[in-house]
Amino acid sequence: MIIDCHGHYTTEPKDLLRWRKDQVDNVKEPAKQPAKASLKVSDDEIRESLEGAQLKLQRERGTDMTIFSPRAMGMSHHIGDYNVSLAWSQLCNEMIHRVCALYPNNFIGVCQLPQSPGVSPDSCIGELERCVKEFGFVGCNLNPDPSGGHWTAPPLTDRWWYKLYEKMVELDVPAMVHVSASCNPCFHGTGAHYINADTTAFMQLIMADLFKDFPTLKLIIPHGGGAVPFHWGRYRGLAINNKRPPLDEMMKNNVWFDTCVYHQPGIDLLTKVVPIDNILFASEMVGAVRGKDPQTGYDFDDTKRYIDGAQGLSGDDKKKIFEGNVLRAYPRLKSKLSARTAARR
Repeated sequence: MIIDCHGHYTTEPKDLLRWRKDQVDNVKEPAKQPAKASLKVSDDEIRESLEGAQLKLQRERGTDMTIFSPRAMGMSHHIGDYNVSLAWSQLCNEMIHRVCALYPNNFIGVCQLPQSPGVSPDSCIGELERCVKEFGFVGCNLNPDPSGGHWTAPPLTDRWWYKLYEKMVELDVPAMVHVSASCNPCFHGTGAHYINADTTAFMQLIMADLFKDFPTLKLIIPHGGGAVPFHWGRYRGLAINNKRPPLDEMMKNNVWFDTCVYHQPGIDLLTKVVPIDNILFASEMVGAVRGKDPQTGYDFDDTKRYIDGAQGLSGDDKKKIFEGNVLRAYPRLKSKLSARTAARR
C-alpha cells in the first residue's frame, strides 16, 4: 500500500472561500461574522472539487491513500482572534470530515488547530478531541508560529506547549509541524517561511529534552525536513558540540521527515543521509509547486517517481517509506485501515 502522509484540501469548493472572505472582511466586527449555516456546499460540489484533481492524480500515480487536512496556507492563525480561528478551524475540519466520509478508501483526516497568537495551545485541545473522537481523524497540523512569520511563540520544546502534547499522547496522535501563511514580507510563504520553519523546528528539538518528557510524542517535519538533510553534517556537529544525543537517536521513534522534495537529487540526498526508518512518503499534491518540470516532463509533486528512481534503496526500504513508517508515525491509522478492510469483506 502507498500512503501519502501530506495532503491538503487545496481545491476546496468556492463557497468555503467565500465564507472565509466574509469572515476576514468583518474580522473587527463580531456581530457581522458569518454564521456556519451560511456555508452552502453540496456533496456533489465536494466530489467535483476532487475528481479532477487529487483523486485523478492518485489513480495516475499509483497512490492508495492520502492523509488529508485543510489548506495549510489558509489556516492563517494571525488573522483575527481566537474566536475567529476557532470558527474557521471547525468549519475546515468539518469539510475534511465530509471528504473522508464520501471517499473513505482514499482519504483519512488530519485536523487544523484553532491556534491564535499569544493564546495558550491548551485552547486547541477541545477541537483536537472532537476531530479524533467524533470524526476519526488520526493527527493534527501544529503551527509553531501562529503570528505568521514574526515568531512570537515560544520554541516547540517550551512548557507552553506541554498540555497540548499531553493530550496528543493520550489520544495517540502525531502532529505535522506546519506553518501557515506569512504576513512578514521578508519571508515568502512556501519558498522561505515553510522551509525556515521545518529547519527551525528540528534545531529546537536538537537543543532540548522534549522526548525525555514525552517519550511517545510523534512529530512529522514536512518538506523533506527543510534545510536539514543538505546540512546534515552541520546539525550532527552542533549536536556533538552541545553534548546532545546523535540525530538518529533523537529522531528514532519521535521525528519523521516527509518526501515533499520536488526533484530527484533532493530525494537521493534525503534517503542517503536521513535514516530510512524516519522518512514518510508524501507529495503535498495539489500544493506548493504545481505544474510540470520542463527538465523531466513530469509534475514536480509526482514524488512517487523519485522514490521509485532513488539509487540504493532496497525493496524493503521503499516499503518502509511508502507504508511501514507511516503506520508507526500515525498509530491510529493501522486500526482504521484494518476496520475498512474488514468492512469491505
